[in-house]
Parts: sequence; structure tokens; C-alpha cells
Amino acid sequence: MTAIAILLLAAGASSRMRGRDKLMEEVDDQPLLTLMCRRAALTGLQVYATLPGPSHPRAAATGDAIQVPVPDAAEGMAASIRRGTAALPEGTESVMILPADMPEITAQDMLYLAAHFGGPDSPVLRATAQDGTPGHPVLFPQRCFKALKSLGGDQGARSILKAETVRPVPLPGRHAVTDLDTPEDWAAWRQNR
Repeated sequence: MTAIAILLLAAGASSRMRGRDKLMEEVDDQPLLTLMCRRAALTGLQVYATLPGPSHPRAAATGDAIQVPVPDAAEGMAASIRRGTAALPEGTESVMILPADMPEITAQDMLYLAAHFGGPDSPVLRATAQDGTPGHPVLFPQRCFKALKSLGGDQGARSILKAETVRPVPLPGRHAVTDLDTPEDWAAWRQNR
């Protein structure tokens, strides 16, 4: 496999969870963040996880992932993407960016997306639900790294997605679009499992 890194975004504030931390919610008897780091590690790709800081409770949940502190995490998702992309080693050919609050994304999903990467000229690859709804993860070739490192605000990488050719890669069911941001999201997801 070419030099693809997985970047798990885990520096957010869980602000809509009303005091709970969505990434520390239990899934399969472990914190969601631990589960997502394990799944990413199963791909055999290098895994990075952004965190609000090294002493944050999430730090103990990242397993062997390389931790990337994001002291300016309050700015929003762009800070995590900026810091995470800047932490990638020389020679990384692409980065697969995945918010860590997506419990249906599997190691197989990540490998399936990675298998579509076509080298330096590859389009941006964006996972979709089976019905074509755009979701995550999104795989950016190295030519996008400079733009990723200069993002600002809480818009994530939308500006880059608008500027680049994006190829949809469908994943099973709603894997690519199931993110759990509120206690109600969690309750409904658990009930439907």
C-alpha cells in the first residue's frame, strides 16, 4: 500500500452532548475513540489522532495512534485538519481524514477507500452512503496538503472539496454518514443496533 495516513479528528468539544464526551461513549465495551483507533490500526496504515491536549482524558483512549495536540481546537475542525496534516511525515502520499465520532466506519471501509487511491494525480476520494449521500472519510492526495494546512474556521475542508475533482466511493448502508453528536443521536443509534 502506498504511503497513506489516517487522520482521526478527535479534538472537538462535544458541545452538543450536554456535558458528556461523545468520543468516550461506550461502544462494544470500549470508548468510541478506542474502537475507532483500533479499527484504523487494523488497516496497517499509520494512524494519527488529534486531541485537545496531551493531558485530556481522550489521550488514554488512542492506543498506538500518534497523538497530535491541537491547542487551538476551540477554533473548530480546521484547526485539527491543519495540525494533523502538518504532523504527517515527509513522503506521505495522501491523508484519509475521518471524524472519530462515526461508529459505523470499519477497517474494511477504510481499506476500501484506500484501495481507490490512484497516486499523485488521484482525485479526492469521498466516501458516500449507499444512496450517494456524501460523508466520510475523505482521502486527500498530497497536492492538497498545502491547502489543508492553511484552513481556518469550522468549515473543515469544504473549500478544497469545491476546488478539486472529487470521486464518490460508496460504502455499505449509512456507514459514511452516521455521526453521533447529541445524546438523542446516541440513544437512537443504540436502539437500532
